[in-house]
Amino acid sequence: MPGYVIHLAAAEEYLKKQDKNRKENYKNFIEGVIFPDSVSEKSLTHYGKNSSSVNLVTFLNNNSIEESFNRGYFLHLLTDYLFYNKYIEYFSNDIYNDYDILNKSLIEKYNVKLPKKVKNQVFFKENLDLKILSLELVDNLILEVSSKNLDMLKNEIEKEPIKWTKIRKLKKFDS
Repeated sequence: MPGYVIHLAAAEEYLKKQDKNRKENYKNFIEGVIFPDSVSEKSLTHYGKNSSSVNLVTFLNNNSIEESFNRGYFLHLLTDYLFYNKYIEYFSNDIYNDYDILNKSLIEKYNVKLPKKVKNQVFFKENLDLKILSLELVDNLILEVSSKNLDMLKNEIEKEPIKWTKIRKLKKFDS
């Protein structure tokens, strides 16, 4: 799962780009964005075997995205889906250090406000090398996610559900 700051940066950017007509309830939207990773059993909130095997089709079959909380939740799952199926090829526990290294830059760049619920779960490390991620890769993910019209994407997923249930197996990265 991408770290909280990546999810919140995608949410801030999404709201900046996509929320002109809809006017999401900011607090509820952000609550939806952080909810799936705030539980101990992430397979339940990600509708898959684990947080890296997100099932957007099952989420949409069980939830409406009319309310801000569920739209934020959907954006979170979309971020995870794209992250694991398009943006990274390797996984290792080094990725958690990468999140800590990138957090400060992402908070500043995307004007991320850390909700009280996650402040004690966001860490910062400096002067270390990234091993799995890069700022460019994360920026590209945030750009793609924030450019999606969630209603149009919902329709696309409903029309082509098979396309959106494919999960790419990640390679192990040995550091």
